[in-house]
Amino acid sequence: MLSRVAPWLASRRDVSDLAGMSVRTLDGRDTDALKRLAQQDPVTNVFILAHLRAAGTAAPTSGGAGIFGVFDDGVLVGACWAGANLVPVQLDPALAGAVAEAANRSGRRYASAFGPADSVLALHTELVERGHRAHEVRAEQPLMIIDGPPCVEPNPGLGLGNLADFDRILPACAAMFEEEVGYSPFLGGREFYSRRVEGLIRQGHSLVHLNDAREVVFKAELGAVTSDVTQIQGVWMNPLFRGQGLSSGYMSAVVEQAQKVAPVTSLYVNGFNTRARSTYERVGFRQVGTFATVLF
Repeated sequence: MLSRVAPWLASRRDVSDLAGMSVRTLDGRDTDALKRLAQQDPVTNVFILAHLRAAGTAAPTSGGAGIFGVFDDGVLVGACWAGANLVPVQLDPALAGAVAEAANRSGRRYASAFGPADSVLALHTELVERGHRAHEVRAEQPLMIIDGPPCVEPNPGLGLGNLADFDRILPACAAMFEEEVGYSPFLGGREFYSRRVEGLIRQGHSLVHLNDAREVVFKAELGAVTSDVTQIQGVWMNPLFRGQGLSSGYMSAVVEQAQKVAPVTSLYVNGFNTRARSTYERVGFRQVGTFATVLF
């Protein structure tokens, strides 16, 4: 049961409403309820819907990741993925304290929290109260979609990544990761991140252009995929080719490939990255929400 009233909860819910509230880790019996909850916003919740599509269950994974569910008199009203990262699912900010308490009790270390800005920032506030410290908070990340043809001619050089080029694609992915978060994805060893990149290639979700010299010029991934929505992640242009006006054509080609998989293509971008935002808008993306990311 909820042990205290979070600041968000006190301002938005009557204290009498707390009597039927509880938080627990979801199991297989909760799969359909979680799917219904997430499908209230299939763009925002593409991460968890992609997980359910792949795993087929809301139960904890073999690696120990789980999903906290918040229940009101037995009805699932919010959730939060808790693996390497925290990812809220239709989580009212008023309930962030309950989820933060569960996350804190789990003893896990989280690399980040990402998702809808109001939920993520509320989680951050509650986690800070419990001794968790972030080294960076990105509070404004436009969530953008395109659901029609791109407005720029796609670059025909972009294609699916090939395992034969894994030794070239992996360093490009690692370079993107380090630029984005400030440290190497290999800090804890190469195996986990290498498996992730290999898996994306095998699934046909790695998009890359290698030139005649077998250099990766541009790459991106379809990081989360459902039958309705894909989310583009890991966009990276080789520094040797930046400033040449190539980004729009490559992003259009990414959209072209993504729309073979699902009708809606999404991404989120740092608010301060005005150059990238301008590129996405030129291609035809429009903002439909705001994400935030907290890096721990």
